[in-house]
Amino acid sequence: MTLTDMHVKLRQAQPEDFSTILDLLARCGLYTASVTPQGSTYWIAELDGVPGGCIGLEHGEGVSLVRSTAVLPDARSQGLGRALVRSALTHATLRGDRSVYLFSEEAGDYWRRFGFVPVTAAEISAALPDAPQVHSGLTRGWIADEQAWRLDVQPQEGQRGGGERG
Repeated sequence: MTLTDMHVKLRQAQPEDFSTILDLLARCGLYTASVTPQGSTYWIAELDGVPGGCIGLEHGEGVSLVRSTAVLPDARSQGLGRALVRSALTHATLRGDRSVYLFSEEAGDYWRRFGFVPVTAAEISAALPDAPQVHSGLTRGWIADEQAWRLDVQPQEGQRGGGERG
């Protein structure tokens, strides 16, 4: 059965879904120690009622950090990850975030497709000092070696285009 034959549902995770998120991340081989529902929003993608993927946003002041993007191996390359990313980016835009950040060493080409550009880890640390993933990276010492990415989802000051004349 292909994904196109299955019923796909994206839903915002509730507190009782946290164990499902941790299970999905573990099954995809992702690190879970700093994953927390506090100050975050997560989504779960279900295939015929069975969790097949997830994504999270850790929220700061006017910015968010994408984290814990995972799709189970048998559901990959079908657009499920793209749907999860678009949901998270839409949420960030609706909450008024200026920018969305993430860390990714291996999947840079994937994130570039959404318009993310490389930035320094120091930029994320300054923008989201209280985000659990940033805190974990600073505490455990891995953050300086990680590739960071940013997507501006709202026009930045001085970048507003059209119609403005002096």
